[in-house]
Amino acid sequence: MSEGDSAGESIHGKPSAIASFFTRLGQIYQSWLDKSTPFSAVRWAVTLILTAIYMIRVYILQGWYIVTYALGIYHLNLFIAFLSPKVDPSLLDDADEGPSLPTKQNEEFRPFIRRLPEFKFWHSATKGIVIAMICTFFEAFNVPVFWPILVMYFIMLFCITMKRQIKHMIKYRYLPFTHGKRTYREQT
Repeated sequence: MSEGDSAGESIHGKPSAIASFFTRLGQIYQSWLDKSTPFSAVRWAVTLILTAIYMIRVYILQGWYIVTYALGIYHLNLFIAFLSPKVDPSLLDDADEGPSLPTKQNEEFRPFIRRLPEFKFWHSATKGIVIAMICTFFEAFNVPVFWPILVMYFIMLFCITMKRQIKHMIKYRYLPFTHGKRTYREQT
């Protein structure tokens, strides 16, 4: 492959102006993501505000229910991945394959490692809301549906999925929520 053959490069081997623009845009975006990492409460507050704006927009426009349904299914999928362990204990037959959750009282404690970390959960959920918001600007995505059926189907799907997830959590004795590292007060 010669110098000018790679994607985004001009004939002379230098990156094109468009490639440079999008590279710089990606760097700025990543910088903002990196700066927002320690502020989980603020990140989730912004996501909730975006969700409220999206819901108000859908309510005022009286449409785009199928987009909202798809967004709900996507968020449910993300939530299940957030609640699930990285290594599924039901698939492990041999203890040497990877980290596993303790199943007996005398086993060593191993911390819960999520399949989808909190930051990626937030980032994916926020991107989904923004994409759904963009879809509401195009009439092609406004498919006429009877929305109460979608709501009932989503509620059924949510209940069945969460019931299965809770049974899995009980069977393999794991709790996906932690309260941080335990601290001890100094006794005087």
